[in-house]
Amino acid sequence: MAAAARMEYAGVPIDVAMLNKLRQRWTSIQDELIKRIDADYHVFEGRTFKLERFEAWLARADIPWPRLDSGRLDLTDGTFRQMARIYPAVSPLRELRSSLADLRLHDLAVASDGRNRTILTAFRARTGRNQPSNSRFIFGPSVWLRSLIKPPPGMAVAYIDFEQQEFAIAAKLSRDSNMLAAYASGDPYLAFAKQAGAIPSDGSKDTHGSMRELFKTTALAVLYGMEAEGLALRLDQPTIIARDLLRAHHETYRQFWRWSDAVVDHAKLTGELHTCFGWPLHGCYDANPRSLRNFQMQAHGAEMLRLACCLATERGIEVCAPVHDAVLIAAPIDEIDTAVAVTRQAMGEASCIVLNGFEVRTEAKVTRYPERFTDARGTRMWNVVTQLIKEAEAVEAGRKVA
Repeated sequence: MAAAARMEYAGVPIDVAMLNKLRQRWTSIQDELIKRIDADYHVFEGRTFKLERFEAWLARADIPWPRLDSGRLDLTDGTFRQMARIYPAVSPLRELRSSLADLRLHDLAVASDGRNRTILTAFRARTGRNQPSNSRFIFGPSVWLRSLIKPPPGMAVAYIDFEQQEFAIAAKLSRDSNMLAAYASGDPYLAFAKQAGAIPSDGSKDTHGSMRELFKTTALAVLYGMEAEGLALRLDQPTIIARDLLRAHHETYRQFWRWSDAVVDHAKLTGELHTCFGWPLHGCYDANPRSLRNFQMQAHGAEMLRLACCLATERGIEVCAPVHDAVLIAAPIDEIDTAVAVTRQAMGEASCIVLNGFEVRTEAKVTRYPERFTDARGTRMWNVVTQLIKEAEAVEAGRKVA
């Protein structure tokens, strides 16, 4: 909790000038966003998303869409996010809907010193993760807003995350030698495809990229308990292909599946699960087996990140925020490389402690003033919004935008 307090005190540096422009112009920006993006869809009436128009667009685009038991289209953001991965044409519409529905810029908690601060709400999630307010925390809303993160003059920030953390945790806890070897290769998803015989031993991401993506999606889906029908939808492949991929996972990682089944059996028999440090999950008798299978990866990931934040903070690092399987740190520009090295060492040590000597790799992305933080998933939306602001300012100033 001392480390959490230090992170809450540090906060995340924000480009306040741009935030104020967004707040001032968000209403007009929304109208312009709808006008520009909906030109390709014609699913809005004013600011209202019309179900029947969306159904008509799906028919024109020949996109099958998940439905609820009632027969109505499933319009949850999770479904939109999943379908946007399968059908890129859905992505702009998903970003637009998410921003219109959930974005409350005035709720974003930014103090007079330009730092975003909010209570991290430690241990709130069932897995023991922090659960800060989505509207007050900069990492809560749509990803394009993360470009508001900007280090002040003379400073830099670094986003450091665990690589394939959940895959690594599953490999170590299950003691599956094939899965451990796949992680040790540096690209567990390519290794999985090779182990399953779908890619030759000399294959690479460049030569077999599409096949690697199939096996990557399968490997991640398994950790969340996804079954053939859901995997087929995510892959945009026939169900028989999804079944073959899941069968390949079962055959390649037999020890993992024995361990995973044992986890479910233990939870159903005893009514609880717990991590290496004792964080418990109670009431497992009637729990969904998928959530039971996933608990150990998520909860041990939470333990790992929590310990990493403690170690980095105790070593003098300014940790601005924990973000699921990553941390954001800040330091003077001439000290950021050292700060990154210290933080990565702390994260490596944390993984070794949680996983009994097994180290999870990390990678770092550094942003130095005057650059701003970027997330590739939100770059297009950020560019559109900032262009709209420039155009509005140009009209007010009576000049043209290049």
